[in-house]
Amino acid sequence: MLDHCPQPIPPAADADIPLVDLAPGASARVVSVTSADSRAPAELGRRLAELGFLPGEAVRIVARGLLSRAPIAVRIGTATFALRLFEAACIRVCPEQPQLP
Repeated sequence: MLDHCPQPIPPAADADIPLVDLAPGASARVVSVTSADSRAPAELGRRLAELGFLPGEAVRIVARGLLSRAPIAVRIGTATFALRLFEAACIRVCPEQPQLP
């Protein structure tokens, strides 16, 4: 009998999700930062980029508010930021596959 380990499936190119939907503790890479809807201020994308939310950067949700409500604590690089849900919804990320031992 052959010992077979399944190979990880690479994520699809269109598998990006809003940061707000990322599970706590899961790692992801920023794909883009855009206004989620017309209610978001126009300068929000620029402000998030200035904080370091740039395409290719690694992010992780560290914690969520009470009952999974705002704010959420997000780690990017060595910094941790508290983002409101509408801010996190403006950030599209691609979840990374966990490394197999």
